[in-house]
Amino acid sequence: MASTAAGKQRIPKVAKVKNKAPAEVQITAEQLLREAKERELELLPPPPKQKITDEEELNDYKLRKRKGFEDNIRKNRTVISNWIKYAQWEESLKEVQRARSIYERALDVDHRNIALWLKYAEMEMKNRQVNHARNIWDRAITILPRVNQFWYKYTYMEEMLGNVAGCRQVFERWMEWEPDEQAWHSYINFELRYKEVDKARFIYETFVIVHPEVKNWIKYARFEEKHGYIGHSRKVFERAVEFFGEEHVDEHLYVAFAKFEEKQKEFERVRVIYKYALDRIPKQQAQELFKNYTVFEKKFGDRRGIEDVIVSKRRFQYEEEVKANPHNYDAWFDYLRLVESDADADTVREVYERAIANIPPIPEKRHWRRYIYLWINYALYEELEVKDPERTRQVYQACLELIPHKKFTFAKIWLLCAQFEIRQKNLPFARRALGTGIGKCPKNKLFKGYIELELQLREFDRCRKLYEKYLEFSPENCTTWIKFAELETILGDVDRARAIFELAIGQPRLDMPEVLWKSYIDFEIEQEEYGKTRDLYRRLLQRTQHVKVWISYAQFELSVESEDRLIKCRQIYEEANKALRNCEEKEERLMLLESWRDFEAEFGTDSTRSRVHRLLPEKVKKRRKLQAEDGSDAGWEEYYDYIFPEDSANQPNLKLLAMAKMWKKQQQQEEEEDSQEDSQEQQEQEDPAAVTAGDDKDDGDNDRQDNDEDKDKDEDSNKS
Repeated sequence: MASTAAGKQRIPKVAKVKNKAPAEVQITAEQLLREAKERELELLPPPPKQKITDEEELNDYKLRKRKGFEDNIRKNRTVISNWIKYAQWEESLKEVQRARSIYERALDVDHRNIALWLKYAEMEMKNRQVNHARNIWDRAITILPRVNQFWYKYTYMEEMLGNVAGCRQVFERWMEWEPDEQAWHSYINFELRYKEVDKARFIYETFVIVHPEVKNWIKYARFEEKHGYIGHSRKVFERAVEFFGEEHVDEHLYVAFAKFEEKQKEFERVRVIYKYALDRIPKQQAQELFKNYTVFEKKFGDRRGIEDVIVSKRRFQYEEEVKANPHNYDAWFDYLRLVESDADADTVREVYERAIANIPPIPEKRHWRRYIYLWINYALYEELEVKDPERTRQVYQACLELIPHKKFTFAKIWLLCAQFEIRQKNLPFARRALGTGIGKCPKNKLFKGYIELELQLREFDRCRKLYEKYLEFSPENCTTWIKFAELETILGDVDRARAIFELAIGQPRLDMPEVLWKSYIDFEIEQEEYGKTRDLYRRLLQRTQHVKVWISYAQFELSVESEDRLIKCRQIYEEANKALRNCEEKEERLMLLESWRDFEAEFGTDSTRSRVHRLLPEKVKKRRKLQAEDGSDAGWEEYYDYIFPEDSANQPNLKLLAMAKMWKKQQQQEEEEDSQEDSQEQQEQEDPAAVTAGDDKDDGDNDRQDNDEDKDKDEDSNKS
């Protein structure tokens, strides 16, 4: 019984599950694995590095590695990467025979794996085992003849080894499988590298039969032409035309054939080829053919002879477009471009007259913008192509009479008309045209063009009159005032230029007053009139207190060569700081102080630097309430504000902060006094005998001093 009891094993009790309902949150095996991956529970530290010192350790290391590789292969034989790693490891140890054995075993597992064959052959080539590599390539192309990579590698290896005959033999074996076009081109280029033109021709003969496409026939013909066999090239083109017949006609073949004959100066043959192709190819498929035929006839043929063949089709299309929509000006432009290139002057004039007769129905400028270019092109055609200046003048006059100048105008028409008259050396007519344009409908572009014309003619009195008229028309244009003053400055009349600037800054409305004032100040600086420049700055500061004006003023004083320039510059900075204290834009005041700080850093002393540093503001983050457009609350936003030490508006806040600091200091002192009194009371409670002895000893003294203490208490109470 004891033996039986001793031989039995105790089975642990299994806890019974009371609640067998499914849990609310279900955990899948995928989730468990993902959590383990995220927490890196299964990551093992890398094995320690070891150094091999003798042959026994090396053999032991090889044995362990081989065992590991063999185990991986045994687990899954179909994973080719394990075989390749095993073989590459053996190759790294110069164990080529073992690596070869591994590759052979891998090929027994999967002989259709391309990467395996490539790695195997590359290993043999790397170790200069040429015959082994040939054997592998032969086996590979025998088993997988449709893998072009094997053939390319094999032929490349043979050619690098100088085995031209062997390489040609491999190409021949490859061509028996009728590969794609690139393989044939590789074979042809190989033969051409060794000047074997006849063999390349023979390959082309087979190539165009295996791949009967138009581009391959064209390549064959160009090959013959390139090597000087013109007759053979022509025969190839003729054979290609016969080969494809009339059912599979391609325009690219005839275009290439015609260009070949054009190079050989056989123009009649070219014309016959084009006509033969146009008769047999549908019109919608012969666009390229039409284009090349047109170019050829323009070069070597009679334009009138092919007009009906080439232009009639496009002209018919444009006629249909303009009939459908006479106000389609883009169609008119294309039609006129076609007619100008292939028709006589009378025909072109007729089309232009038809085009300009389609006046826009609405007198709005946006509808006339495209239409007006018909007139411009018409005038340019008459002037440049037909060389008829009188008719060009009539075109410009008719256009100017047609435009409704009371509603809008086109300054470019007036300028083009004036430039045309100048080219005809008719200056009075040009001036009359521009004067009429300014009188009927003055525009900035017209004034600028007229002034530029007179400047080129060096008619400065006329320029002055034009500037006066221009400023009467547009007195708020600062650029005109500046240009007028610059003209007077160039002419040497400084007083007149200064008077123009004075008139300009006195205008009630200006589009760019800052540019005008800057030009005036620069003008005075160039004239070295520093006193007047200071007056200008003071006048400008009366109108605006902009920070850039103050900074520019200070920099001007700094740039003036004088002994007290630093003092004046510092005074301007101080004045600007006082003036900008009430400015709402605190960034401008900060910009001024930063400029002042830079100035003092370069030219100032320690005292002036510290003074400016004390004026710099403190950057504070604040919050403000936002309101939507309807008046409702839209939350709060944070913004940065600047608190200047000398700002009078911030003095109450500074006083409040100082009072708060003093109150806090008083609280700390009272707490220290209370703590000292508590400590004294504790000492008295711990040592009462000493206290009573001291009292008996001093009874006489206490009696004498009672009256004095009562008086002191009364005085302390009154003070409190």
